[in-house]
Amino acid sequence: MKLFLYYLKSYKWLIALALLLATINQVFSLLDPYIFGRIVDLFAKNPHTNAGGVARTQSDYVTGVIFWLLASVGVAMVSRIAKAFQDYFTNVIIQKFGARIYTDGLRHSLRLPYQQFEDQRSGETLAVLQKVRTDSEKFITSFVNVLFVALIGVVFVMIYAFTVHWSLVFVYFGGSLILGWLINVLSRKIKTIQKTIVKETTMLAGATTESLRNIELVKSLGLTHQEIRRLNSTTIRILMLELKKVRSIRSISFVQGTFVNFLRQSILFMLLFLIYKDTVTVGQMFTLQLYSFFIFGPLQELGNIIMSYREAQVSLLNFESIMQTPVEDTPSDPVKINRIDTLTFNHVGFKHLTAENKALDDINFSVNVGETIAFVGPSGSGKTTLVKLLVGLYSPQEGAIGYNGVDSREIDIEELRYQIGFVTQDTQLFSGTIKENLLFVNPQATDEELLKVMKDASCTTLLERADNGLNSVIGEGGMKISGGEKQRLSIARALLRHPRLLVFDEATSALDSLTEESITNTVRDITSTREHITVMIAHRLSTIMHADRIYVLEKGRIVETGTHSALVEEKGLYYAMWRQQIGER
Repeated sequence: MKLFLYYLKSYKWLIALALLLATINQVFSLLDPYIFGRIVDLFAKNPHTNAGGVARTQSDYVTGVIFWLLASVGVAMVSRIAKAFQDYFTNVIIQKFGARIYTDGLRHSLRLPYQQFEDQRSGETLAVLQKVRTDSEKFITSFVNVLFVALIGVVFVMIYAFTVHWSLVFVYFGGSLILGWLINVLSRKIKTIQKTIVKETTMLAGATTESLRNIELVKSLGLTHQEIRRLNSTTIRILMLELKKVRSIRSISFVQGTFVNFLRQSILFMLLFLIYKDTVTVGQMFTLQLYSFFIFGPLQELGNIIMSYREAQVSLLNFESIMQTPVEDTPSDPVKINRIDTLTFNHVGFKHLTAENKALDDINFSVNVGETIAFVGPSGSGKTTLVKLLVGLYSPQEGAIGYNGVDSREIDIEELRYQIGFVTQDTQLFSGTIKENLLFVNPQATDEELLKVMKDASCTTLLERADNGLNSVIGEGGMKISGGEKQRLSIARALLRHPRLLVFDEATSALDSLTEESITNTVRDITSTREHITVMIAHRLSTIMHADRIYVLEKGRIVETGTHSALVEEKGLYYAMWRQQIGER
């Protein structure tokens, strides 16, 4: 729980104020039974005589009763006011705490290496962040409003009990200690159950996110009921664990309820015995008996408090594992690259964590601004890995990637990415307007810049049929756009960054031949300006025929290099791929 205390430390004065208000609230609440006891001793037990045995008039009697009743009203009012402010400041603490722990977790998660996201479902991280926030807030509320208040009550009652008779202190204090120890022992197995529940719930969140994200595939293949059954199996496992936890909690509740009842009757027996000994008055007996409800009532909630503590403990452990995962390496004194002029791969090699063989091995090439290079090869040849190395999602394990001759390890890759325009095979668009999708990569861009990149990316047809121009909504609830329009919009978005390095990752592989040709012409027009370093990854060779150099990959190595015509004449792997695609036998 060190992490929990670390976050709470920022709000120590707010916590101190909330605990002070909780103390005032509880002390003044406990004064009410004391006043009731005084009324019994002074006015109910001997209504016609005062404490000295002197006869009391009706006026004195009424005045005395009204005084103590007004005192009761006064302490109740102070208690309620303190309680209102206590609840307010407790809510301020939990809201600030929850917001900070969630934003810190989100910030750290987004800075994790890309491989971390490849190894887990997208919904799992979000589930962990939401759970730690909810469980921590619940525990803080329980601690301030129940546990701390109960402890203040125990201290207050022990002090009062000592003034009545010293033996009562041991009954109240000893009973509280035994009750706390008993509940702690019984609740230990809840932590183990809760760990499994959190793990299963996190997995369910990830699986559900995947199913909803791939809903088109699920529904089109008639797998809806299969997915429901798969997700329900996890839900049922969680249900059985929750029921097991509930049984444990009910067992604890039964044991503590029985023990508290026994303790309360033991206290009543002692009080009656002390009355017989003329040590305790009737009013004091009423007061102490009421105090046993004030103390042991909240203490019966110890089971729920310990359960919320266990839940928060498990959630914080999961959160801590995220926070302890190293973020992307950033050099302490990075070299600034204002404009990318050259890109070099020098004996670059890379192997995935779970793979036996290298995805890329001894990759060497160099490209300057104004040049267009392309990488082709059969599936599994390393093209996707190469792209991820290009944009800094992976770091080379062998060799070096150089920008203007500077090793990528000496550069702040996050800053360098502002000079990269990236067009992927699976176009990622957000539900919103065309303008919002474009501004995502460059929030400061003007409408004139947006229209220019739309024109450069041949998006004029899309704009013509859009009702509100740049402010037209696309996606859910808006206009539907085709695959080719999505790709053009993706190209426009890439150009809006004014990139020095343009990367096209199989940008036309999912399109029909006519749309592919149109997009290819758009890409050729863009690269003909010679303002960028253009790197193209392609499956269809017709899209990269205009490249200055083509590198052919096979099993992670470059096996052929040259222009389209030169590679065709070589009659190697590229020639075989070309003949297959144009339909020659």
